[in-house]
Amino acid sequence: EVQLVESGGGTVQAGGSLRLSCAVSGFTFDDYVIAWFRQTPGKEREGVSCISGNDGSTYYADSVKGRFTISSDNAKNTVYLQMNSLKPEDTAVYYCYAGPLRTYWGQGTQVTVSS
Repeated sequence: EVQLVESGGGTVQAGGSLRLSCAVSGFTFDDYVIAWFRQTPGKEREGVSCISGNDGSTYYADSVKGRFTISSDNAKNTVYLQMNSLKPEDTAVYYCYAGPLRTYWGQGTQVTVSS
């Protein structure tokens, strides 16, 4: 059974930090790209960052570049999103995604940044 389980969300003041984790199971980590998306009510889901399970290459949306860092521990099949210098506009539900051979989504974790 394929599972993506996010953790690490919470409430933090602006300027603070959080680290999200996405533990994946049920498929070969190296064959997939693991990504973080986020969504706020009334808006489309937005891609934040992704990492290749094969070669570790990364991508960041302009809105988070320089503040967020994505990394992976292939031995633990876990992807992390370190979020620093958080802003109120980072408030969203953050989802872990795996693709593109087949696509899988986690259940989401709420991140709230207060001003």
